[in-house]
Formats: sequence, C-alpha cells, structure tokens
Amino acid sequence: MSEEKEMSFLDHLEELRWHVVRSVGAIFICMILAFVYTNWIFDNIIFAPGRVDFITFQWLCQLGERLGINGICVQEIPMKIQSRFLMGQFSMQLMSSFVIGLIVAFPYVVWELWRFISPGLYVREKKGSRGAVAAISGLFLLGIAFGYFILSPMTIAFLANYTISDMISNEFDITSYVSTVTALVFGSGLLFQLPVVVYFLTKIGIVTPAFMRQYRKHAVVAILIIGAIITPSPDPLSQSLISIPLYILYEISIFISAIELRRKAKRDLEYDLAEAVKKQNS
Repeated sequence: MSEEKEMSFLDHLEELRWHVVRSVGAIFICMILAFVYTNWIFDNIIFAPGRVDFITFQWLCQLGERLGINGICVQEIPMKIQSRFLMGQFSMQLMSSFVIGLIVAFPYVVWELWRFISPGLYVREKKGSRGAVAAISGLFLLGIAFGYFILSPMTIAFLANYTISDMISNEFDITSYVSTVTALVFGSGLLFQLPVVVYFLTKIGIVTPAFMRQYRKHAVVAILIIGAIITPSPDPLSQSLISIPLYILYEISIFISAIELRRKAKRDLEYDLAEAVKKQNS
C-alpha cells in the first residue's frame, strides 16, 4: 500500500468526518449563493426550458427548416405555473437552492472523497485511477447539460401541449414543475456515470467486455425502456435524442472495460514475474 502511517479505526472515522464536513460546507456555501440569487435563477434557468425562446427550441426550429420538417418546431407552450400550497414557493426555493448547490459543489465533493480513499490504495492502483475525479465530474456535468438542454425542454413542451379536452387548461403547481426538472437533470447526471461504474466493476473483476458485448441486445432494450420512462413524449425523434446518447455511453463503457482489462492483465503479469524473481533470489 502507499507509504502512509497506520491509522486506527477511530482515526479513519475522524479523517472521514472532516472530509464530510468540508464537502457539506461547500454544498452549503453554494446553496446560500443560489438562495440569494433565487429570482434570477428561477427566471433565467429553472423556468427557461418552459419558454419557446429557449435555445433548444430555437435549434429544433432551425433543424426543422433545413430538413423541411414542420412538426419538430415548438410554436407555443401553453401552461401557467401556480403555487397552491402556503409553503409552496418557499419550499421550492430551498429545494432548488440545495440541488443547485449540490451540482455546483459536486466536483469538490468527489475530490474530497478521492482524498479520503486514495491513501489506502496501492501505488499501481493510484496510477490506474488517475483522472478519476475529472472523469466523474466531467461525465456528471455532461449529464446535467443533457438533462437540462434536451430532456427538460422536450418533456415540458410535450406535457404542456398534451390535452384530452379543450375544456382543460394546463396549470402546473410549482412543486410539480421544479420536482420534474430536478429529477430529469440530476437523474441524467447520475445516469452518465455508467462508464465510470463499468471501469471500477471491471477493475474488481465483476464486468468484462465480453459480458457487455454478449448482452448488448438486452442493453438496447433496457436503454429504450429507460428512454421511454425518462420522457413521456412518444415521437421517434424524442426517443432517439435520449436513447442514442445512452447507447453511445454503453459502447464507450465496453471500450473502457476492454482497456482496463488489458491493463489489469499486464499488471498481473508484471506482478507474477516480480514474485518469480523474488523466489529465485531467495
């Protein structure tokens, strides 16, 4: 293991406590900043995917014009946001501030977690896990962007325009709106951690590239199901925009698993050769 002094169980708990304290402190600071600028955040970030001038809808309209497809251009989003509970707006302000604080502080939280774990790793394990913090944070932020710019506006546009009778108007409660956007955005950030999860599962010998290739068809079905669950929009374009990135992540995970498996075999061979040399010299 790395050349660190031996620590007792209580020492490890104390060390973990301070990592947790610093992580929670970072989230709390970002949460306070988000709470202070709530009005700007709600007007320009949270409610933005519910307006037709949102950048995603502009891109879809431009794409529709170039391809000669009129159905993908969102012309209106007929909905109103209400607060029907006494604590509705205040509770959503707290919730949104916490989620934004967690998203902004996420890279720092991952770094603190890595600082706690890394001293207990072997030198070769540290070398093999270089860039883990950057990879986890980068994939998380990429997933956040995917959920915010793709999933959220498409879901809102579909549900706002969906009606079973002209006598019914769509007036959504702020709790429902914020909860839906939060689930889509934060859920995508977690979903995009698939390559990292596969990397560490390969590292401990649970997953192999052959296993993932063998069950590729099953994975495609699962991806389509996940895509159908994430977005209620049934049109092929919406399903493709969601399913294709997830399938690409799956293929990238196979590639990462294959690389790690080769590295693992090389490390094991080097270790066996080193052990054989030691036995000969002893």
